[in-house]
Amino acid sequence: MDITYYDHGTPAERWERAGMFFDARDYAAAARVLGPLVEEVPEQTGPRLLLARAYYHSAQLRRAEAELRIVVERDPVEHYARLMLGRTLQRQGRDGEARPHLRLAAALGGEFEQE
Repeated sequence: MDITYYDHGTPAERWERAGMFFDARDYAAAARVLGPLVEEVPEQTGPRLLLARAYYHSAQLRRAEAELRIVVERDPVEHYARLMLGRTLQRQGRDGEARPHLRLAAALGGEFEQE
């Protein structure tokens, strides 16, 4: 097995490294660290959501969408995942599909339309 800097260390060390890459706006590197980490701990929402955000910011929109769909399937009331899914779909020009997710995110966040 060829270990690189991206997959070296404990899950906690890799999580921290991914966060550092993300904070430095090196989204592709963050995704490179997070991909294997998500495979290792698929039940955890935090790494998967950060992976989706890294994909979104590096314009890997189909990958971001796939990760976000997993999050909202597991936790339908995950407000931020709904918002990100809606924005990801919008960015792909799929406004009709985005609208229900954005409405639900707004409702979950306490933002209600005024009549």
